[in-house]
Amino acid sequence: MSGVESQNHGVLSDRELQVIELVAAGLTNQEIAEKLAISKRTVDNHISNILTKTATENRVALVMWALQWGKVCLNDVNCCVLPSANDEVIS
Repeated sequence: MSGVESQNHGVLSDRELQVIELVAAGLTNQEIAEKLAISKRTVDNHISNILTKTATENRVALVMWALQWGKVCLNDVNCCVLPSANDEVIS
């Protein structure tokens, strides 16, 4: 299963990570739904699942969590480029 796992939290799917990025960009659930071509109810469900998995209580806490764990990049804050699995390891 692809996704990201952080200390004692559930695995976040690629779609959930997309939703977090859009929440951090300030989009409403309706705007996220339109951007991802899914229903608002699906976005609502994603947000609910994400809040549970990240043990956050609201969108602000979620964005703070995402910044802390390096899941989002906002205005050149927290924007380091992480090596991919395809990058060569230099010893």
